[in-house]
Amino acid sequence: MTQARKYSIGVFDSGFGGLAILKDIHARMPDYSYVYLGDTARTPYGSRSSEVVYQFTLQAIEKLFSQGCGLIIIACNTASAEALRKIQQEYLPTHYPDRRVLGVIIPAAEEAIHLTRNGRIGVLATEGTVRSETFSKELKKLNPKVQVFQQAAPLLVPFVEEGAHRSEAAQLVVASYLRPLLKHRIDTLILGCTHYGHLESLIKKEIGPGVRVLSEGKVVAKKLENYLARHPEIEKTLKCTGGLTFYTTDLTEKFKTVGSALFGRPLTPKSITLG
Repeated sequence: MTQARKYSIGVFDSGFGGLAILKDIHARMPDYSYVYLGDTARTPYGSRSSEVVYQFTLQAIEKLFSQGCGLIIIACNTASAEALRKIQQEYLPTHYPDRRVLGVIIPAAEEAIHLTRNGRIGVLATEGTVRSETFSKELKKLNPKVQVFQQAAPLLVPFVEEGAHRSEAAQLVVASYLRPLLKHRIDTLILGCTHYGHLESLIKKEIGPGVRVLSEGKVVAKKLENYLARHPEIEKTLKCTGGLTFYTTDLTEKFKTVGSALFGRPLTPKSITLG
């Protein structure tokens, strides 16, 4: 009898941001095999058109499937907002009906609804995610009475990608983006870009103790663990051999240095081509 194929869990992001997601998933579930893909050659996605984001995301999904992934987390909020639904509804059923692709927006929205007390939720995100209104739609599906206030923050991703996310300049830019949200008296803030999780300490310092800050890493890790418990037919197809593999579309020394600092351990990434 032929043994069924076992798959890795893939994590895709436009750059370094998704390392925070993978770090928390791996900390919670270290026994699975993981493959990370960062499209650092084409980051950021937030200012690109929906059509381009979809094409880039699809290329990454196809590449991760070819690398032996059976379940993929799109850790990029822009890609989750602009491409996930189409991939789930149109691409997977005809190409990979036995594999799964999940995003980060719905888990974050569910947690925000649980946390808020006054129903006033802020979303700090990329231009593409804000434009899509995906967070607002998902939050209002869960509770039509909540008020959602969004703020695009396009300058924050480059700080993380350059390893300057603890700089004084980053603090000043963070403050300028948070000011409009604070005027709306929000009590919960979703960091709606995986890169922003690396700025969480600066954001908390600026926003104060009265606002709960929701970074997606731990939320997604908890939700993924619950998902696998609810779907044993998916869980049993996953490799439990451990292991972490990192791919980047722009193999530079920066990925090793900045990526290692963000992930908390030395990384040895491999080069990969999309498209």
